[in-house]
Amino acid sequence: MCAVEYPLDWDALGDRPLYEADVDLTGPLADWNAHLSLARDRAVPLPEPLAALLVEITEQLTATAEDAPLAALRAVGMLERIAARVGREAAGALCDGGVSADAVATGLGITRSKALVFLLTARD
Repeated sequence: MCAVEYPLDWDALGDRPLYEADVDLTGPLADWNAHLSLARDRAVPLPEPLAALLVEITEQLTATAEDAPLAALRAVGMLERIAARVGREAAGALCDGGVSADAVATGLGITRSKALVFLLTARD
């Protein structure tokens, strides 16, 4: 598949942001959204109970950030530690199972480089 190009006249645009320069971004944005949709479709689905829990956590954290920002920040720190630990365990299991960086990238809808970072983190 050939990549579509959207040339810009940077001399005419100058230093202005594209949204201020009245540049039609319809094509590039449509292509980007299509790309994201394809990546999501190829990514491994989350189990429904986990997806629902993540939505609930997001809602609770957002509400807490408004009412008690310090408590929200504490919760975020706890989640970061949990995510790091579980991420290392999951990446370790993938490494032990011989799963390639390409398979991880496809399964997560991320780049191969980012998949390699995940897998290398498991080895630390």
